[in-house]
Formats: sequence, structure tokens, C-alpha cells
Amino acid sequence: MRRSQHARKETEFLRLKRTRLGLDDFESLKVIGRGAFGEVRLVQKKDTGHIYAMKILRKADMLEKEQVAHIRAERDILVEADGAWVVKMFYSFQDKRNLYLLMEFLPGGDMMTLLMKKDTLTEEETQFYLAETVLAIDSIHQLGFIHRDIKPDNLLLDAKGHVKLSDFGLCTGLKKAHRTEFYRNLTHNPPSDFTFQNMNSKRKAETWKKNRRQLAYSTVGTPDYIAPEVFMQTGYNKLCDWWSLGVIMYEMLIGYPPFCSETPQETYRKVMNWKETLVFPPEVPTSEKSKDLILRYCTDAEKRIGAVGVEEIKSHPFFEGVDWEHIRERPATITIEVKSIDDTSNFDEFPESDILQPVTNTTEQDYKSKDWVFLNYTYKRFEGLTQRGSIPSYMKAGKL
Repeated sequence: MRRSQHARKETEFLRLKRTRLGLDDFESLKVIGRGAFGEVRLVQKKDTGHIYAMKILRKADMLEKEQVAHIRAERDILVEADGAWVVKMFYSFQDKRNLYLLMEFLPGGDMMTLLMKKDTLTEEETQFYLAETVLAIDSIHQLGFIHRDIKPDNLLLDAKGHVKLSDFGLCTGLKKAHRTEFYRNLTHNPPSDFTFQNMNSKRKAETWKKNRRQLAYSTVGTPDYIAPEVFMQTGYNKLCDWWSLGVIMYEMLIGYPPFCSETPQETYRKVMNWKETLVFPPEVPTSEKSKDLILRYCTDAEKRIGAVGVEEIKSHPFFEGVDWEHIRERPATITIEVKSIDDTSNFDEFPESDILQPVTNTTEQDYKSKDWVFLNYTYKRFEGLTQRGSIPSYMKAGKL
């Protein structure tokens, strides 16, 4: 069964590889996501009718935001990683203006959208999503990768409601949210958090949700989910991903993340002072075992759960009863309604944009001088598909 599935995927890859694809081969159906460097569209391949999610990244924006090395290195994880837990990427190509990534379309939307629809999740729902995300993160850690940007926006849901990881720095990468100096300059932004501090949890959740979309689409991003050690110059390792999972768990159960504030600077300050700022609102009932797991995720790296291996996480009382071996085959705790292969009802509505307009008033030279940095982008994807060789050393954790 597994082998025939693999063979089917292989033929789709090879078919796409044989033909030199371009924008003309696809019909754009709808914008389903937007970010700082571009957008994601649902597209249909004209000859086969196959549906894909096409990520379109503006080269100029990425050069400006120093993203290039990041995209080149982190892209390869999409080929290496276990298809069950990571969004599949089928193909990539480019033109003068943009880079294009052809990914599998996951009709369940993302965790951010789900959390915004529901005030909070039950412990049972939280246990399910968390357990699947533990397995997904562990699958990339085993390959020697650190994700570094685990947040609800990057947890996608397939047609059956199961989790897949996405966005390995492809358009967020080391954006400003990971740069300490951006938050250190607090003089321009005196703490404006007084009103926020005094809100009850319901008001906090409402305020958080109101601002959440904007944060997701800004170049600055939010430091809400980033481990404190990532901001330090002293280095970090894969344990930073478990911290992020603790923040997400808190948000699922409480309705907003533990360090949320009115400004990114204030959030950064709270993350760095987590020993004082990580508190549970008394008015939201939370079980002792879930509090314990959150506090074991969000703690100093050397004491963090997972430091001795993923089994330490799996055996925590919060996960009691989880069938780790078969969780992906079992029904998800929240069923996703998908009416057709191109159903976008689990995504937000986005207005159209001009990202696909033909390039005008730019000399050929302007692009040629910059294009070398995107060299080899187009066919890179396929090296890992037919030969399972080892990961190049520059891709290993901590080298990026």
C-alpha cells in the first residue's frame, strides 16, 4: 500500500519534471493566503485539472528583506521530510518578477483560522492537535532540521482534519520577528500595555483576535511564539520548537497566547521575562496536567521537556490515551467539511492583487543583475525525489 502510494507520487513528480512549467500552464482560481513577501493562490493545471496551492514570492521583496539564503536552504526540507507530516511540494519555477512554488492544496485551512473561529478548544481537541504536531516536529528534528517558526499559521489541516507542517522559512524565515534588535529599541515605543494588562481573559481574547490577522500578514511578524533563546546571541537548538508548541497549547486552551500585548516590543519584553509574565488567568478553568505540560514546554531550554528526547513528551500525563502509532488513521477530533477538491470555505476571503500582472517599465538589466541569486531555483526540487541521499551539511540544524 505504502509502496504504491509512493509510486503514484513519484509519477506525478516525474510528469511535472519532464515538462518545463510556467505560469501559462495554470489557471488561477482564488487567493487563499497573503503574507509579507507574496501570496498563496489555489490554481488548476490546465491540462490535467489537478489542483495545487501556488505560493508566489516577489523576488524584489525578498532581496530587500535578505531572505534569499533562507529560501534556498530551507526549501529542500520539503523534499526530504516525511510526506505524512509536511506539506508536499511538487515543483518550482520563476520568471522575472516572482518565484513560484507548487504545493499540495490542503483544504482544511490553518490552525490560526480554526482558533479564530472557536473561542477555545477542549482538552480532548487540544490533545489531538498537539500530539500530531509533536510527531510532525519530531519528524523534521530526526532529519536534523529546526523549524524555528512553529505557530498556528504554519499548522495546516488536510481534508480529514489532520495536521501538516508548512512554511519552512519559505516566506517568513528569519524575518524581523527573529531579530532581537528590532525589539530592543524600546525607546520609541514606551510600554502601552496598561489597558491590556487590566483586561479580563475574554476581552484579551477579543483584542488578540482583532489584531491577529494583521500580525500574520506583516513583515514584522510577532515574537509571540518564539523561544527566548532564539533572541539571544548565545545560540539555540531544536528545543526552541517545543517552546513554541507550549505557547500554542496555552492559546488553544485559554483563547490567546501567554505573552500577547498591544505592541510587538511589549510582547518581546514579556517573552524575555517569561518567569514573571507566564501566568494562567484564574477565570479560565485549566487542568493541572495541561498547566504542567505548558510550563514544561515554556521553561529554560536545558530543563525543557523533550531535552532527553521525544519519548519524554509522549509519556507526559496530558497525552494519556493517545495512540501514537495510528493517530493519523483515526478520525480527527474536529471534522473538516470539504465539498470538493477545490473547496476554499476553510480559508479567509482575500481581495485580488496585481502580483501576476506582466512586468512593465523595468529594464531587462534591472532583473538580470539580481537574478543570479535565484539561480538553480527552478529544478532544485527534484534532486531529493529519486535519490534518498544524505542531507547536505549546510542544511543541518544550526548551519542556516
